[in-house]
Amino acid sequence: MCGGTSAEKSATEELQQLANSMKPKIEEEAEKTFDVFVVKSYKTQLVSGTNYFMKIHVGGDDYVHAKVFEDLPCRGSKKEVTGIKVNQLDHNELLYF
Repeated sequence: MCGGTSAEKSATEELQQLANSMKPKIEEEAEKTFDVFVVKSYKTQLVSGTNYFMKIHVGGDDYVHAKVFEDLPCRGSKKEVTGIKVNQLDHNELLYF
C-alpha cells in the first residue's frame, strides 16, 4: 500500500543485514552501544523509496524502534536512519513515527 504502513511481519535475514549495516548510526543516535541487536519484527511504508520500521531487541527487556529509509534504485538505493525511539518494550506496538 503506497503511503500507509504494512502489517507487522516477522524479521527476515535481509532485514537483519540492513539493521546491522545501520547499527553504528542507531547506536550514535541512541547514545549507547548494543551487545545484542536482533530485529524481531518490522513494517514497511512505500514512499519515493521504502521506509522500514524495525523493532530491535537490544538486550534484557529493552527494545529500540528504528526507521530506516532506502531510496529508489534509480537514485542509488542510499540507506539512512531517519528516526529512532529508545526505551521501548516488547509489547510496545511498532507505530509510524
